[in-house]
Amino acid sequence: MSCLLRDRPASTPEMLTAFSDEALLRAALTFETMLARAQADVGLIPSDAAETIAIACAELPDVVSLAEAAAHAGTLAIPLVALIRERIADPEVAKLVHKGATSQDLADTALMLQAKTGAALVLRDASRLAQALAVLAQRHAATPMLGRTLLQAAQPITFGLKAAGWLQGVASALARFERETGAIQMQLGGATGSLAGLDGRAGDVAERLAARLGLPAPETPWHARREGLAGLASSLAILTGAVGKIAGDIALMAQTEVAEAFEPKVVGRGGSSTMAHKRNPTGCQVALSASIRAPHLAATILSALPQQHERGLGGWQVEGPVLAELFELAHGALAAMAIVVEGLEVDADRMAVNLAAARVGSDIGEAERLVARALNAYPKDR
Repeated sequence: MSCLLRDRPASTPEMLTAFSDEALLRAALTFETMLARAQADVGLIPSDAAETIAIACAELPDVVSLAEAAAHAGTLAIPLVALIRERIADPEVAKLVHKGATSQDLADTALMLQAKTGAALVLRDASRLAQALAVLAQRHAATPMLGRTLLQAAQPITFGLKAAGWLQGVASALARFERETGAIQMQLGGATGSLAGLDGRAGDVAERLAARLGLPAPETPWHARREGLAGLASSLAILTGAVGKIAGDIALMAQTEVAEAFEPKVVGRGGSSTMAHKRNPTGCQVALSASIRAPHLAATILSALPQQHERGLGGWQVEGPVLAELFELAHGALAAMAIVVEGLEVDADRMAVNLAAARVGSDIGEAERLVARALNAYPKDR
């Protein structure tokens, strides 16, 4: 069972809802509904039978009892399909539920429906963060500050140049993520990926099913090819890391001894249970924690790539919960840092004091020109 006390501080209500038990069940039931309707579309089963199946899929089952049954059976599809069939009075129609499909078809397609929702949330808030970074970079293009290398005083830069670097990191990672969302596709392969059991109409059924689900149809079933999901997982981890870079820099700039930038003041946020004077960078904490967890989650999916034969054992089964966690962490980090950057309090005077104290001069090089180049490269239509 999910644990809001653990999960909510790291993510958002929207993303937790997208990967909730209820969302997973709704996606799985949608797969069965649309599979039946797609088969009716091409005359494989009667239309009234498809609608009877759809009615049987309308009500969500009890999560707790179904979870126990899925744990016992080894897969969600077995007890869920049995439950749908139990809801249908006509045994001949009941036999048509899940026709030509297999457990992995249901699991993969349900996950992809959730991933589609999750990807839209990630794209929305990554674009929001990038836009806030663009505004910040432009505003402070000429604001001098001390550049730091190996955590020590180096030479002058501008704060706009630092923010432009943050923007470029997020924009590049977002572009990579957008490319990798091409892996979000419908899956229908049947028992061994040969599309048996559909009376020679598999191609038509797959095309209609993809259209009804609003997911792209792959050229061939991808049940034993998981590189697409590995790429998607990796891109989420990379995006989370790009956000973590921003969080790390701002947290260092917010240290008492530096005091150059601070998260926006929000009542009840960033305090201490014992030290009233503290102003902790809580949003940065969310993003940094996510950036620590995400690479290892992506590595889990990468390590599952060598799956055996036409359906692996133990490999694809790990992907659902791990990919869900990656989406949750990425969105939590993005949402937290969008608020931070939009309301960031920048102390330009303190930046000037710190720069003067370092005695490294005032030559900012071509920082302003580099900021302009970065901003020109960022797509304004996001």
